[in-house]
Amino acid sequence: MVVKSKRNRKHKAKTRRPNALHAFVVALKADWERVRWVRLITLCSVLAISVSVYVATLWLMNRPIQAVVIDGAFERVSAIQVEDALELYIQTGFLSADLHAMRGQLRQLPWVANAKVRRRWPGTIEVSIEEQSSAARWGDAGLLNVDGELFIENVSHAPAELPLLSGPHGSEQRVAAMYFSVQERLERRGMAAVSLRLDDRGAWEIQLISGIRVRLGARMVETRLDRFFEALDKVVAARVEDVDYIDMRYTNGFAIGWKNRAPMNAKARDGVKPNV
Repeated sequence: MVVKSKRNRKHKAKTRRPNALHAFVVALKADWERVRWVRLITLCSVLAISVSVYVATLWLMNRPIQAVVIDGAFERVSAIQVEDALELYIQTGFLSADLHAMRGQLRQLPWVANAKVRRRWPGTIEVSIEEQSSAARWGDAGLLNVDGELFIENVSHAPAELPLLSGPHGSEQRVAAMYFSVQERLERRGMAAVSLRLDDRGAWEIQLISGIRVRLGARMVETRLDRFFEALDKVVAARVEDVDYIDMRYTNGFAIGWKNRAPMNAKARDGVKPNV
């Protein structure tokens, strides 16, 4: 009997069977690669077509501006001024025209308070102008609008019927606000102010339409103003034509300067001088 050692026993190599799952994954990956490239190529094609259509549309729509239409009736601003202001901007195309820059240029024109610029297909630019409304003269040749802004420093002809306001440089809105406040209280009494002045020391002086000058000084202005209207109601109103000035610069009273008569002090001791 022949005995074979385990050490010499030969094992047959096992045959590996095909893995179905692995084959499926490989096939799926290959299909996905093909789908990804197809989607990428399709996306690039759509993007290229969209850009081409956009550029072509922009080129067709950005035609030269054919006309500028000025809307609204105005007295101080001329059509020639508007055309000159927009001359450089309307040389561009209809879509590329800078409407914001156009509005800014128009607002720099004298008497222009606001401006609107818009496009109207196919090639028209519409312009609407709102003129400034002058509320008062300022100094020698300036004009203030209803917001107290100095919109013209040197006007050739200032309407004489406008009130005359004056003050240090930069005080335009402060003086205008004071005038509007005083004017409102005067109108309730059937009166009006024709001028208001703020000097370099900060002192105020009002002149009424009747010719009366009211000196308020620079201190306790609101208190003195209230006292003036009290005096106006109780003392001055009945004799407006005889009053030259009213000096409110006293601590506890005021002085009335009568035309062709010596001044009369009301509630002020003799020898007391007005304060600033």
